Amino acid sequence: MKKSIILLLLLLLLVACAGGGTETAEPTATPVPEPESEAETETAEPRTITLMSHDSFAISEEIITAFEEANNAKVVLLPSGDTGSALNQAILAKDNPLADVFFGVDNTFMSRALEADIFEPYESAMLADIPDELELDSSHRLLPVDYGDVCLNYDKAWFAEKGLEPPKSLADLTDPAYKGLLVAENPATSSPGLAFMLATVGVFGTEGDYTFLDFWADLRENDVLITNGWEEAYYGYFTVASDGDRPLVVSYASSPPAEFIFADPPVEESPSASVTEPGTCFRQIEFVGILKGTKNRDLAEKLVDYMLSLPFQEDIPLNMFVFPANQNAALPEAFVTWAQVPEEPAVVSPADIEANREAWIEAWTETVLR
Repeated sequence: MKKSIILLLLLLLLVACAGGGTETAEPTATPVPEPESEAETETAEPRTITLMSHDSFAISEEIITAFEEANNAKVVLLPSGDTGSALNQAILAKDNPLADVFFGVDNTFMSRALEADIFEPYESAMLADIPDELELDSSHRLLPVDYGDVCLNYDKAWFAEKGLEPPKSLADLTDPAYKGLLVAENPATSSPGLAFMLATVGVFGTEGDYTFLDFWADLRENDVLITNGWEEAYYGYFTVASDGDRPLVVSYASSPPAEFIFADPPVEESPSASVTEPGTCFRQIEFVGILKGTKNRDLAEKLVDYMLSLPFQEDIPLNMFVFPANQNAALPEAFVTWAQVPEEPAVVSPADIEANREAWIEAWTETVLR
């Protein structure tokens, strides 16, 4: 009897042990893979995204690096000549795009870019921080990144010494008092030259008793000097930046702060200033867009958002010497002090520019250079 009880107890103990073994094995059948997942994320290859632009695109290396690290990405920059050349390349490659994102289309080439249908719509949430007057494309294929005003710049000391007031309007430039004082750029070969010609189109028009061509004929009579590019005009003839004899130059409203920042030796104030009265400047707005056919649409959207965000926007002024489109972006002190922003720049619609650009340039060439 005692032996039977002992055997029964041993049997129950074995059953209990077997049952316990089954219960403890069940959780370990599906181990939690968190450490392995983190390791895989850290070692994943970065995705490459290509940003095509004109040659003047510039941004700090740390700004690009911050985007890359935040998105496990590698940004490849593809500078492709001036704006017109870069855009033409993008259009020719529309069936096999060269990049994911394109930066640098401005309002002088905007209609051509939209008509070529090479961009995908993207209404970024960051547009809430962009002023409406900079958003020229209601389809959101091109989103504003920056803007700059092409204006007359003048040598403050030269005009003070001569006791002559700087011009207050474009029409003033035809006054004999300003004979031989202005250097401007050829609109066929220079972006600021084109912008300044468009300002004259906006002010004087193309029809009537006194057109933009009449104005340029009078400028020619008043000994305007025309160069092929901005660098030649500014550093070859402008009295502030060269040994030249022209105290008036077609340049940018951001040139005076640049003169202050890069002055050697340092100066207490900028030696130049801009003429910003109504109708004397032309505003260039630069846009970014996602190219059709991108295989990285999600990453392209993130890059566009980033380009409109404060870190990128606040890095623009001291790299490209234009103004950020984001109205919340803080400006460098030199821009706040020495840059003048025209309240009423001359206006010519992108559609009119696209339809007439070449004809206007040809007519200008006949009037001024031949």
